[in-house]
Amino acid sequence: MSPGRAVWRYLIGAALLTALAVTLDSAAIGAAIAGASPGWLIAALLLSVPQVALSAWRWRYTAARLGAPLGRRQAYAEYYLATFLNQVLPGGVAGDAARAWRHARELESGHAAWQAVVIERASGQFVLLLCALAALAASVPLQSALARAIDGRAGWIIGALLAGALGVAVLLRRRAQPGGRIAAVLGRSLLARDVWPVQLVASAGVVLSYITVYICCARMIGVTLPTAELWPLVPWVLFAMAIPLSVAGWGVREGAAAVIWAAAGLDPAQGVAISVTYGLVVLLSSLPGALVLLRQRARVASSSRSNSVSLPQA
Repeated sequence: MSPGRAVWRYLIGAALLTALAVTLDSAAIGAAIAGASPGWLIAALLLSVPQVALSAWRWRYTAARLGAPLGRRQAYAEYYLATFLNQVLPGGVAGDAARAWRHARELESGHAAWQAVVIERASGQFVLLLCALAALAASVPLQSALARAIDGRAGWIIGALLAGALGVAVLLRRRAQPGGRIAAVLGRSLLARDVWPVQLVASAGVVLSYITVYICCARMIGVTLPTAELWPLVPWVLFAMAIPLSVAGWGVREGAAAVIWAAAGLDPAQGVAISVTYGLVVLLSSLPGALVLLRQRARVASSSRSNSVSLPQA
């Protein structure tokens, strides 16, 4: 990514956050975040630990299916590092590209390393989409808002989206039949009969942890909305983070939260406050990745010094 495009993504995120602050009650948002409950913060941070562990396991499982073995400790450290880089670099995938590149350097053929990361992330995004569609089907306020937006055809749209998601799964399953390189890769790592249930359960666990952390963030700032009404709103906010317009979804996530909360008949400022809190919690939970980065740089610097010392004198 060019430096100019990177700067624009920082600026877009800042502009979206500024627009929300001007439009909504920024004082109330700030007060809610400032009064966050330490207990719920600790709960959210603790939940992030098994979340990363399960994500790293899913990556190891996918890579192993493709013949690109990965050590447990290495996968855990690299996933933390990737999460941290995704939080501070534009695009939201820089960290994933970095872990794929480092893994590829260890293999005779690096294609499997890249394929493993792409498939592992795609598995999670697909399950998140399914959760978002299920949330839409379960949320009467969201259905009503959608019905108003599309002139009473909410049921048809929900059905079409669900059918489309299932159709994509069936299409991929058929493409996984023998006869092509992509088909073989998808078959071994994602769609084989003994593989897709594992991928589905692992990705469902990861997505569930995302939603649970988000609900913890709501409780952290004193939101008392019943969980049954709160959880259907969350997958759509998380899904909006995949739009690569800013850094770590900042601004886009908060804008989506404002729109979704308003559509559900709730205070959009509340949605923005929860979203900002979630962004801060995710950043905090990714800080072990910064330690991994410092250790790697220290190791490289030490290796460089050792090499320079061992050079023969002229």
